[in-house]
Amino acid sequence: MESMAATLAEILNSRSTGRAVVMGVLNVTPDSFSDGGQFPDARTAVAHAERMLAAGADAIDIGAESTRPGSQRVAATDQIERLREVLPAVARTGTVVSIDTTSSEVAEFALDAGAAMVNDVSAGRDDDLLLPLVAERGAAVVLMHMLGEPSNMQRNPAYDDVVVEVCGFLRQRLAAAVAAGVDADRVILDVGIGFGKLLEHNLALLANLHDVFALGRCVLVGPSRKRFIGELTGQTDPRMRLPGTLAAVLAARAAGATIFRVHDVAETVQALTVADAIAEKGRRDG
Repeated sequence: MESMAATLAEILNSRSTGRAVVMGVLNVTPDSFSDGGQFPDARTAVAHAERMLAAGADAIDIGAESTRPGSQRVAATDQIERLREVLPAVARTGTVVSIDTTSSEVAEFALDAGAAMVNDVSAGRDDDLLLPLVAERGAAVVLMHMLGEPSNMQRNPAYDDVVVEVCGFLRQRLAAAVAAGVDADRVILDVGIGFGKLLEHNLALLANLHDVFALGRCVLVGPSRKRFIGELTGQTDPRMRLPGTLAAVLAARAAGATIFRVHDVAETVQALTVADAIAEKGRRDG
């Protein structure tokens, strides 16, 4: 991996260049599944963002509404209030800021305050105004697959073929974004690990990422501290799932993924640096 943080253009070109991009998670929420309440004010939140940037993050993904299983919706006005001081301060560092929201009202505030990317777990389905807003502002957008919504997504999720169905959904949402005026080159796809998926579904998606790459867009993978790691290892504390997270990141990297949304930035950067150096040496010698 390169030591300099990526620009938005470099992130969006990562599928072509192969550059690994690390997106640090910053939740300014009281109830996120592994770090809720840890950053209760602008000072602590911005300090954490700065630590992640110093550790090698290429982008910071800021969320003001938890999307953990069973979570309830947060009003746009409340999300904006949580973001009001934090997001502009992080944007002033010059890093690429992503806003994790399904609301066009929140996204508009964030884009006005310096965000360059919208990370929408509903892939534009929750708010019909979001994709046109992204198009109008020339922003980038992450479209993620989720079965149902956070409040009910883990109630017996079922698929006939999870890989085929997730790829079909992402293909449709990519088409919807383009129809709304979004440049296809500014779309990133996310299979939604842990969002309406059982252990077997998460493993199948991670094992078959090549089918997602066939859609022709950058792929973001977000396995960080997720429940499936605990199901495999017996580790009930999300904060203790770093080794499993790194294993999932490196497996996805070997399959060709380029963007990784994680809580533990320094460890992920180090793991990717070593893995990429080994892979590059193999390419040169081969």
